[in-house]
Amino acid sequence: MRYMYLVIRLAACLVNAKTLVLCLHFKELTAKPRYNPPHLNHISTPMTPAINLAKKHKITFTLHQYEHDPQSASYGLEAVEKLGLAPERVFKTLVAKLDSGDLVVAVIPVAERLNLKLLAKAAKVKKAHMAEPAEVERATGYVLGGVSPLGQKKRLSTFVHNTAETLGTVHVSAGRRGLEIELAPQDLLQLTAGKFASLC
Repeated sequence: MRYMYLVIRLAACLVNAKTLVLCLHFKELTAKPRYNPPHLNHISTPMTPAINLAKKHKITFTLHQYEHDPQSASYGLEAVEKLGLAPERVFKTLVAKLDSGDLVVAVIPVAERLNLKLLAKAAKVKKAHMAEPAEVERATGYVLGGVSPLGQKKRLSTFVHNTAETLGTVHVSAGRRGLEIELAPQDLLQLTAGKFASLC
């Protein structure tokens, strides 16, 4: 009798164990999938005054980041090459000093040269010359090669070469070397209180 009792208990345990396994398997199949946050394997994008200004005004923009080569001869042309962009859509930010002593910003295509006479005419003064690097960094809050027309430390009068007006979007520095912001030219004017002018 005792032997039969043990056999019956063992069979009952096996049945219970199978039931438990089936229940656990059913719960696993019917449970909602656990959320796993995506792994960010791209380079983290730094925040700059230029980006913060664009966000504050809720304009549409796109950031483009690339690895800057310190040996590059031209910051603007490096962006063209590494991002595979048309040079007429990438603009560089230059700072000039007027004969009045005021600093002004000129935003022109990277492949073009600034015509200081045209800039002076746009600013309604007689003469203009390029500002010293130290003056540029002090007034804008950016280092050379990463000067953005957006979010500058001191609001400077800004002129954008008029070819930008015909483009859907333009690229300018986002405030760091190797970081570009793409936005509509009208938004660029709005954020800088700038004007279109012939500068090249």
